[in-house]
Amino acid sequence: MQQTLANLGWRPVFQQQLNLDELEACTPARIMAQHRSEYVLQSEHGELHLPILHSMPPLTVGDWVLLDAHHQFVRELERFSLFSRKAAGQKSELQLIAANVDTLFIVTSLNQNFNLNRIERYLALAHEAQVEPLVVLSKADLCAHAEDYVQQVQKLDRRLWVETVNGLDASSVEKLKPWCQTGQTIALLGSSGVGKSTLVNTLLGKAAQTTQSISAEQDKGRHTTTARSLHAMSMGALLLDTPGMRELQLSACETGVETTFSEISELAQHCRFVDCQHENEPGCAIQRAIQAGELEARRLTSYRKLLREQAHNAATIAEKHAINQRFGRMIKAIQNENRKQKKG
Repeated sequence: MQQTLANLGWRPVFQQQLNLDELEACTPARIMAQHRSEYVLQSEHGELHLPILHSMPPLTVGDWVLLDAHHQFVRELERFSLFSRKAAGQKSELQLIAANVDTLFIVTSLNQNFNLNRIERYLALAHEAQVEPLVVLSKADLCAHAEDYVQQVQKLDRRLWVETVNGLDASSVEKLKPWCQTGQTIALLGSSGVGKSTLVNTLLGKAAQTTQSISAEQDKGRHTTTARSLHAMSMGALLLDTPGMRELQLSACETGVETTFSEISELAQHCRFVDCQHENEPGCAIQRAIQAGELEARRLTSYRKLLREQAHNAATIAEKHAINQRFGRMIKAIQNENRKQKKG
């Protein structure tokens, strides 16, 4: 079936970026999948394959690009949302995860994988990107007290949307449909083994992702997807799945962290001292709230940890960028000096 731009998530914010020449000569296309050496794109005219070249800017699944009459890359369009992270391991680089996403499904299972700290980490990412989060608690069929977990999540933020589903049951997954309307883009994030691939398969009505069994002994999943991909859903939305992330590290995400822990930010305004560290200082509104049972000590610990992490990673990336810039200037200076010597 031929896709329309609206079905692919096209909206006025992209149309407004095009000049008259581009409107006439260029074809908008969206990146539907990213592999090691190429992007798979979708336009009104069908599927296209675009080699990844060093001359191109960093792109990711969900991006919109313009192509010329020969299907060659012209330029990327400005995003309205972007998820990124510090690359896993020791690399001091920023890795793009997904672009132009409307809603983030934060998937965690109702078993030993349930972890409030991890949910807060994903919420910080969603808030930083200004994307609406929806916490999806999977494997509800295996949990006798699912409502207890829902209440724990909603304590993080009463405005949070939380749904419990059995990813194997299409009727259970129906409750996610309000977020899956035509032209909407949904991203899924969650650690390995929480049932993301199963949920994707049920939402799409087909085996788009290969699934693997969970070790009953360790209750941990194995990575089952190897590339980011965007899939068209029968109800009209586009569903983006990302591989399980063992090392999701925040970077330049202070606003997202502050929003996720907004009650701590608000309490801090009532501390006696502007530079209060919220430990043993007199007049600390945060410690007073903890002692009164109005704020969990765990929340403060998680808040501090995520702030430290994002600050460290952002500084590491900025430092490497500065080193690369200095190295580039040095090489350029040497090349200029060599040219002068040859002319002399």
